[in-house]
Amino acid sequence: MSVFVKVADLGSFAAAAKELRLSPTMIGKHMRHLEERLGSLLINRSTRRQSLTELGRDYLDHCRHLLEEAEAGDALAEEALRAPRGRLRIAASIAFGAHSLAPTIVKFMKKYPQVTVELTLNDRMVDLVEEGIDVAVRVGSLADSSMMSRSLSPYRTVVCASPDYLAERGTPIHPKDLVDHDCLNFPDWTEGPRWSFLGPEGEVHVDVKSRLQINNGFGIRYAALAGAGIAMQRAELVAEDIAAGRLQVLLSNYKTQSRPRHLVWQRHRRMPPKLRAFIDFVAEVYG
Repeated sequence: MSVFVKVADLGSFAAAAKELRLSPTMIGKHMRHLEERLGSLLINRSTRRQSLTELGRDYLDHCRHLLEEAEAGDALAEEALRAPRGRLRIAASIAFGAHSLAPTIVKFMKKYPQVTVELTLNDRMVDLVEEGIDVAVRVGSLADSSMMSRSLSPYRTVVCASPDYLAERGTPIHPKDLVDHDCLNFPDWTEGPRWSFLGPEGEVHVDVKSRLQINNGFGIRYAALAGAGIAMQRAELVAEDIAAGRLQVLLSNYKTQSRPRHLVWQRHRRMPPKLRAFIDFVAEVYG
């Protein structure tokens, strides 16, 4: 159709060939193929001149319209590949997603107003392919897979407890003292009930006792505030409680364990701009 329109506009096969950078023979093949498909001539040809047939004149108008629509579609696709737009499905743990990631997503959406976000919060390991998730935040060591990943700042923890608990049970001075306390543990941690520290004497590992295990950071925080025990919790989640005196930092002479944190997504031949923009944005915030 493009060749036909160009021949009609320029008046000859030779002029169309020059404009389209094709040989006159190839221009002729395009025209013959189009006419054979339609079962009728579009252009009357002679040795001295050529003219559109009646069908050719009517068909030309439709070709122009279709080509304009095709060009508009191509432009739309090209713009979509340049500018982040469309729905982005993100998965994260409940505590991190609600407390930290959700405000970050709000800032991301203000920067990219044509992106909509569906944030799924769950403390289980989601299947990105099966559940249609574009990108997930995962804490801990990554298993080998075909997924792509990008490292974020580690998940840093702090040991803390409420003043009421400490008044009743005493304040641990050394990590080994934790064996005599109730500790609030996350049951799905790969390390299990073992808490690790780095202090003046080197690494210290303690197998803590947990009467109460909760698979959610918010739950552990609220239990610690209620005086249920000692928590090793994500520092940013309890920062306000510590500043307000609702929780007290323990074992400050010892560095607590940190856990790796990653963005994970499926491999793409050409990554959608919305996904690339989100990965870069989050990596800048949590880099």
